[in-house]
Amino acid sequence: MRDFEFCGDLTPEQTDLKYIWHPCSQMKDYEELAPIVIDHAKGVWLYDIHGKKYLDIVSSWWANLLGHSNEIISRAISEQLRRMEHVIFANFTHAPAIQLACELAKIVPPQIKKFHFNDNGSAAVECALKMCFQFYLQTGKPRKQRFFCLTDGYHGETIGALAVGSMDLYTKIYQPMMMETIPVQAPDCYRCPFGKLRGCCQCECFQAAEKAFAEHASECAAIILEPLLQGSAGMRVYPALYLKKMRALCDAYDVKLIVDEIATGFGRTGKMFACDHAGISPDVMCLSKGLTGGYLPMSVTCVTQEIYDAFYADYNEGKAFLHSHTYAGNPLGCAAALAVQKILREEPVIETANKNAVWLTQELEQAFETHPHVGEIRHIGLIHAIELVKDPKTKEPFDSRKRLGYAIYKRALSRGLLLRPLGNVLYFNPPLNITREELQTAINIARQSVREVLG
Repeated sequence: MRDFEFCGDLTPEQTDLKYIWHPCSQMKDYEELAPIVIDHAKGVWLYDIHGKKYLDIVSSWWANLLGHSNEIISRAISEQLRRMEHVIFANFTHAPAIQLACELAKIVPPQIKKFHFNDNGSAAVECALKMCFQFYLQTGKPRKQRFFCLTDGYHGETIGALAVGSMDLYTKIYQPMMMETIPVQAPDCYRCPFGKLRGCCQCECFQAAEKAFAEHASECAAIILEPLLQGSAGMRVYPALYLKKMRALCDAYDVKLIVDEIATGFGRTGKMFACDHAGISPDVMCLSKGLTGGYLPMSVTCVTQEIYDAFYADYNEGKAFLHSHTYAGNPLGCAAALAVQKILREEPVIETANKNAVWLTQELEQAFETHPHVGEIRHIGLIHAIELVKDPKTKEPFDSRKRLGYAIYKRALSRGLLLRPLGNVLYFNPPLNITREELQTAINIARQSVREVLG
């Protein structure tokens, strides 16, 4: 435990509450459940200042890809820190950024050719929207200024990113500040309106996208979506066929396809990128989170040569993309990302994670499938989700005001598991190198916590 003398007479928890406003929180809840002060972390484990440990089954907001305090990543950052911490990225560059661009070029879909560095996921999305908007202004189609987005999508918290998200929980209050977008009904395989089963259909739900494009494509620059997995919507998994159809639809109507791979990239879905399951190449790809292994905030907006070329001109033509972030291309973030690529290239991380994913599916089904309030257990790669419902036969959800997921979260915390549900959807999204023993520990605690809350 570290020395907290600077806190005066207050405990670290009390000092935190005196000064800090935590993200995505109702701070009144902290009166009952005080912030947990973490002292150090290793692998999948977080250790608080009182010596208690917590299994980080959610990868600290889906970012920690290869475990906390990973020696290879830590060493790479330390070595870079001794050379240079940061440099302006306009008209200057450095070896880690150049090397990272080369490494990314080897693994992204084939039509992606250029990489624009930003400093967080929301910024990558803002950048993508602005690029597509300006692309059509500069290629003779100025009417194409709007955006399609999937219902229940989530792309970040800045105003532009919120506008192309469709979750009222995050967006409703800010509607007067946001641009108007065109929502497309997203796939919902658990509650399929056509009565189909996931993976055993022709994506009949895609007709909603076809109808929206027929009516509005002439005024839209792009559609943005989370490929194959709508994370904040409750880890909703949908078929690769939907993504293939979307690529073809965008080509037919001259609409750019933006894929938000911030949460799905770098092996999370069982392949390097979710797009790889469908064999498609987007026009724009947004990367962050696992990019640096969850170590440092950095993102990249990746684009085709066609989009890049629309901005390439003499300065006085006014076509430059005047979008910048102070920490764009930060050398420390690039060093971390290069270390992640080295690990993924040299070690069978994704292959092992895929084997563990099959095992995890079986174990979760054995542990939860007969529970009277488990509606569905779904998965893609190592990501697994358990949807809790009031009635599995009708798929009627629990009243959200009961906050059953939050009650389960508190029970799990008390037993050393960081299980942060999305409403009443419990999910596992651990570091890819988690062991089966650690996964079993998480299953046992999650099952016990559910029983205590739901019976």
